[in-house]
Amino acid sequence: MVLREPTLPPHWFQILLALADRDLHGLGIMHEVLGQTSGRMRLWPGMLYRNLQRLTDEGLIGPAPGPLLPRVGRPRFFRITAAGRRECAAEARRLAGIVDTARAKRLLRKT
Repeated sequence: MVLREPTLPPHWFQILLALADRDLHGLGIMHEVLGQTSGRMRLWPGMLYRNLQRLTDEGLIGPAPGPLLPRVGRPRFFRITAAGRRECAAEARRLAGIVDTARAKRLLRKT
């Protein structure tokens, strides 16, 4: 039996990656993920907020204060936690290993 590291769902990885360098609100996360995946991954509001809640429940993200704006209609901001940063980094290392293997098998050119 082969043991493998647990992986993050791709959309969780992209959300954590979006929050790795700054706090964002939901719409900001949607735009960041769309940009960092060159338009290949769209997080629609229902999917996004359901997964933001799951990531919060898992302790991978938490609330962030956000800018000082009037309370009415103020968006909720999120920030990656230390545990979220560790999980995101572990997934990035796992994916980098896959890319290294693909390069070694000459499926990708070395850059």
